Amino acid sequence: MTVAFVTHADCLKHEMGEWHPERPERLAAIEDQLIASGIGPFLERHEAPLATDEQLARVHPLDYVHAIRDAAPKEGTVHLDPDTAMNPHSLQAALRAAGAAVLATDLVMRGEASAAFCSVRPPGHHAGRARPMGFCIFNNVAVAARHALEAHGAARVAIIDFDVHHGNGTEDIFEDDPRVLMASTFQHPFYPYSGTENPARNMVNVPLPAGAGSKQFRAAVTQDWLPALEDFKPELVLFSAGFDAHAEDDMAMLSLTDQDYAWVTREVKNVADRHAGGRIVSMLEGGYALSALGRSAVQHLRVLAELDR
Repeated sequence: MTVAFVTHADCLKHEMGEWHPERPERLAAIEDQLIASGIGPFLERHEAPLATDEQLARVHPLDYVHAIRDAAPKEGTVHLDPDTAMNPHSLQAALRAAGAAVLATDLVMRGEASAAFCSVRPPGHHAGRARPMGFCIFNNVAVAARHALEAHGAARVAIIDFDVHHGNGTEDIFEDDPRVLMASTFQHPFYPYSGTENPARNMVNVPLPAGAGSKQFRAAVTQDWLPALEDFKPELVLFSAGFDAHAEDDMAMLSLTDQDYAWVTREVKNVADRHAGGRIVSMLEGGYALSALGRSAVQHLRVLAELDR
């Protein structure tokens, strides 16, 4: 089976200002590297549908969903928080991003794809139950997890978050839910200044200091993530795939390389192969140095598509 690549042109229309690092060119950078690397033909492309209120309501209160719909401007820009804004196309983009999570989960859980990568924006892992935050409106990876649990009857879902920022929204949604294990690394102290004080038992949070690189990251994965994943035996693995811990990304101060993203994907894929029938869904989160983003996403995809062998 091929790897599904889920995206939509609506995600290119969401803009928060010329100055904003979370910009449409991020998706174009991934597309450029798919062509340059030659792996594009090995992926099966799908257009992301619009998430329904029912699908969103598994994660966010309907009052919140309706408030986001009401906030969407017909012209100009509206700020939801100091970092997160909506233009007239942002609502559609956010619904496509969450809808991609649903479609990708369907494809993988039904056995129609071995894995799926959702090249969508806005990202999601900072969005809490009823709060937009940090460029995020709906929590896409949480929508995928709840869809797997409630629509497909999965008993155990693992969320792997290697974004440079702690996925505080995902933790807010799933803390103390025994059906979900979240394993993450993130720079600390750093935005959003969370994830280190009394995390729930189903959270495997490994903060890394500024300047940490491959050695510290790989140790965290080997010593903390992998044993927890083996004990948990997930039936589906989800990635919150943020590539902003890359050494070339000046939004933060970690120093990962392209090959670190290939390595961690391979290590986690081995767990998915043993316990989840290889089922993996990956959601794009951060990554703002365009060349590094595109190259790292390709390394991630090469492993998912088993083109690294």
